[in-house]
Amino acid sequence: MVSKIAWKNIWRSPLRSCVVIIAVFFGVWAFIFSTSFILAIIKGYVDSAVRFQTSHFQIHQEKFIEDGEEEYMLYPNIEKDIKNITGIKAFAGRTVIKGMIQSSRAVSGIVICGVNPEKEQKLNAFEESIIDGNYFQNGKKNQILISHKMAEKLKIKVRKKIVLQFRDVHDELIAGSFRVAGIFRTENAVTDATKVFVNQKDINKLYGKENVIHEVAIKLDNIQEIEGLQKEIQNNIKQKGAIVRNYKQIAPDIELYESQIYVSLGILLVIFMLALVFGILNTMMMAVLERTRELGILMAIGMNRNKIFKMITLETILLGLIGAPLGLFFGWQTINYYHKKGIDLSEFGKGAEWFGVKSIIYPDLELKVCILIMIGIFITTVLAAIYPSSKASKLRPVVAIRKI
Repeated sequence: MVSKIAWKNIWRSPLRSCVVIIAVFFGVWAFIFSTSFILAIIKGYVDSAVRFQTSHFQIHQEKFIEDGEEEYMLYPNIEKDIKNITGIKAFAGRTVIKGMIQSSRAVSGIVICGVNPEKEQKLNAFEESIIDGNYFQNGKKNQILISHKMAEKLKIKVRKKIVLQFRDVHDELIAGSFRVAGIFRTENAVTDATKVFVNQKDINKLYGKENVIHEVAIKLDNIQEIEGLQKEIQNNIKQKGAIVRNYKQIAPDIELYESQIYVSLGILLVIFMLALVFGILNTMMMAVLERTRELGILMAIGMNRNKIFKMITLETILLGLIGAPLGLFFGWQTINYYHKKGIDLSEFGKGAEWFGVKSIIYPDLELKVCILIMIGIFITTVLAAIYPSSKASKLRPVVAIRKI
């Protein structure tokens, strides 16, 4: 009976009820869309960092991590230790050498990455990041891939020659001429600013030693298995001093970025809930004050205080439960639309790129987040109902009936 009365009471003042429902609707819509947008930025940042900077795992000599000196190498057969481990999707050994890159117009310090073109392509689909020129072409020697930032800095174009300088295995300064095969853009600021890529065979020949491997990058089938696979890979490596690190250990800023964003989302949720609480609270207090005489009559004819409390609480919850699903539905439709079309952030240019934000964002939202939002809204409406329901239940019938 109380629930039926509560439902009828909502529509006795349709304008006021619609204002609350619309407020809840727009609040939920805006919140879930902004949440999906922020989560998409996080995912894009992490994906770019993992794909082009850290991979899921990297293997190095411990002293190489500490000093970065090229003399601390992994043994040539290290890839055989991990190739049969279930859960590894791709891996690639790399030669990593610090050096200088020089064109006819400028010079810059860089990290030279010697890669196996086929393995690297399987690892991170690097060819998709080429914006001018081509990926490594079979049969051609001394090819180099440079970033668009490096190309601008050196004032150089595809098919032009540049010179790499670095110290060889005997610690002697050497130089090699390379031709720019392609220019890439990875949407990862670290990779674009600091790295160039050459064929591993070419750089090892200049370095003066075959089968030089400083780093092994590993990509997993399922990132959820990262902890167990890290231990398994570490146990399979026979070389003393070789260490397996996951992407969060390699780049702690990724974990910090994730945690700070989730803290921000938590703050956003609290602000949203507070705004919703005060909006519903004000509306329901107005409803109670307008219906003071009516509530007094109900109490006088036998409706006890608990039922009054329950009735006002139900009215509040019903208002929230009408607006929230509508906001959730239209928010979900908006997310699906932009998930297919994407949100173009290219206008923000270098600012977004520096923070590892992709130029096109595809919002997405997991079902569990929607469920949490609905639970949060239910809790919010219950909290908002407590004060007006309490005020209504404490009315004195005689005083309330006399109120005009």
